[in-house]
Amino acid sequence: MSDLEPIITKVEDIGWDARLAKRTHGMKSSVIRELLKVTLQPDMISFAGGLPAPDLFPLREFEEACQYVLQHQGEVALQYGPTEGYSPLKEFLAEKMSKYGILVELENILITNGSQQGLDLIGKVFVDPEACVICSRPTYLGALQAWDAYEARYCTVPLDDEGMCIDELPAILDADHHHRFIYVLPNFHNPAGTTLPLERRKQLVEIARQHDLVIIEDDPYGELRYEGEDITPIFRLAPERTLYLSTFSKTLAPGIRLAWVVAPKPIIAKLVQAKQGADLHTGTFVQMVANDICQRGFLRQHVKRLCEIYHKRRDAMLDALAEHMPEEVSWTRPQGGLFLWARTCDRINTRDFLDKATAAKVAYVPGFAFYPGESGGFHSMRLNFSYCKEELINEGIYRLGIAMKEELA
Repeated sequence: MSDLEPIITKVEDIGWDARLAKRTHGMKSSVIRELLKVTLQPDMISFAGGLPAPDLFPLREFEEACQYVLQHQGEVALQYGPTEGYSPLKEFLAEKMSKYGILVELENILITNGSQQGLDLIGKVFVDPEACVICSRPTYLGALQAWDAYEARYCTVPLDDEGMCIDELPAILDADHHHRFIYVLPNFHNPAGTTLPLERRKQLVEIARQHDLVIIEDDPYGELRYEGEDITPIFRLAPERTLYLSTFSKTLAPGIRLAWVVAPKPIIAKLVQAKQGADLHTGTFVQMVANDICQRGFLRQHVKRLCEIYHKRRDAMLDALAEHMPEEVSWTRPQGGLFLWARTCDRINTRDFLDKATAAKVAYVPGFAFYPGESGGFHSMRLNFSYCKEELINEGIYRLGIAMKEELA
């Protein structure tokens, strides 16, 4: 037999679980990532992913920017870069955020590989087995995944139609003194679609100062507002104790994996050290391409177009829900973002009902996925309205409504 011929070797299980770090025992696969496999089935209408509309991706602008960067700055673009990020892009971000009253220097900004990396770095820097993370119930699944890896504990605050119930915070803070930070999605909450009013933001800041609490403000959807006025960011109200995260994933494209964290300089320094151990730096080329697109003044008009189209798709879903859903079902009315939150009656467990929904060729994310420790959400679901066009939204909600009515019958 030639030495070059492949040898098929059976790989034995040598007891890997016993060799892994204890913290891996609490790590779980994302329900959403697993659901995406189901959504690839023919004729499946998916409300499951947090997906921007692919038909709106700025392909021509990316092509032009890639060519320009390679032709004029190729040697820099393909080289290693600083961990903190590409300075011209950070300058653009600083100016961009100033319209919300967030005034920062470049040293306050760190470019990351998506907001998910920002959440992971925050976990690496802040969370240990004794630390308690305060969050809403429900909350963003990706944050739970990031912090589960660092053995976080969770103290949860209920949501109503105006977001986190801040009045509930003092009792939680008095009961548990190992809290490390509070995690908030103030604009168009994922998964609930709610928006935290200014009065509650001010109340949160007051409580945070009284209890010396750090605030993590996650704002991936803030630019996608379809009605109402922009609300003052929490960072502007308490810049000394707030870490602010945002991303290009919902405005340019998620595939470029480009986001940023704004924080006090001592925290940015620690996040930089944590990032160096993970990936050295975010890709220079993709940062320069994004910066080129932004410097051409394209982003503002593109976001305006996104808002116009997503607004129509949100309205299409609201109208379809009103027409096709059983009277026992209710839902939130988001002012922007990508999602709304539907609540069923106690007779429908959305985790079990998912099999019947996918059999009817429609998919959603069951609510339990957004609760720490799967402690609730069994009669709720997250519905995404940005991905599908209006006619598919209506058809998908029709299918879902028929399946629910049959279940209730």
